[in-house]
Amino acid sequence: MAGHAKALTFSEATSSEAFSERFSANGDGNLPRLIAAAVTHVHDLIKQFRPTQDEWRQLIAFLTEVGHASDERRQEWVLLSDLIGASALVEEINSRRPKAATPNTIRGPFFRNDAPERASGSSISLDGVGEPLMVSARVQDLDGLPIAGAEIITWQANGEGFYENQQPDLQPEHNLRGLFRTNADGRFHYRSVMPAGYGVPDDGPVGRLLAEAGYPLRRPAHLHFVVRAKGFETITTHIYDASDPHLAEDALFGVRPELVTSFEAADIGGQRGKTANLTFVMVRAKPGRAG
Repeated sequence: MAGHAKALTFSEATSSEAFSERFSANGDGNLPRLIAAAVTHVHDLIKQFRPTQDEWRQLIAFLTEVGHASDERRQEWVLLSDLIGASALVEEINSRRPKAATPNTIRGPFFRNDAPERASGSSISLDGVGEPLMVSARVQDLDGLPIAGAEIITWQANGEGFYENQQPDLQPEHNLRGLFRTNADGRFHYRSVMPAGYGVPDDGPVGRLLAEAGYPLRRPAHLHFVVRAKGFETITTHIYDASDPHLAEDALFGVRPELVTSFEAADIGGQRGKTANLTFVMVRAKPGRAG
């Protein structure tokens, strides 16, 4: 047909180029190039391992099952991204900060954006089950100055290693979740219970596949935080229990030395419990980046 560029004939040798040529011709920006590069890697893997049609259908069935396992309470795609280190790598590339600043980690699959606001000093443990924990924290900038009015979202597993949205019939709605704001000194505190480490969910397709492959699926005990303040880069991070034996094999690649802290023994309301004293150091947002 005159006037039309001749398309590459699709073959084992030209498969990646044939796709890239067609795809890049119809898109602008970085996304088409990213997709074309991903497809090239997929084609290279197929050529390297030469799967049968049945093996390829098994892979498609796995990906389909991941989609079916995802809903408003459970995000299996996020879990897959987290467990293969993709989420951690994207976070690492996009959140480089000065050494003194609190490093970012990933949110993980159990984050909810609707944590209820609570008064400083209140408890996020709605069922009161577990070893008491008192968390005291300060939010400051790189110069050590307090950041007043910062918004902090926290969430965690309970003493048995389960999040509230994993056990909607066993834990109260929004158990062990809360939103706090710092005072004029950049401080906030709240009561909770000690979280337990846990195995990454293996009742879905992602966990089952990686467990069968012998991949370690343990997470050390930790607290989650998102810290936001106008004019500053948002912090999304974990705080890990220094006494947990699984720090070196965190399945989500989130452990950083700066994020490991000792939970000290203390008397809390007449009960034996633990305390954690934390500091979050924020960085001024660069022009064009959301705070």
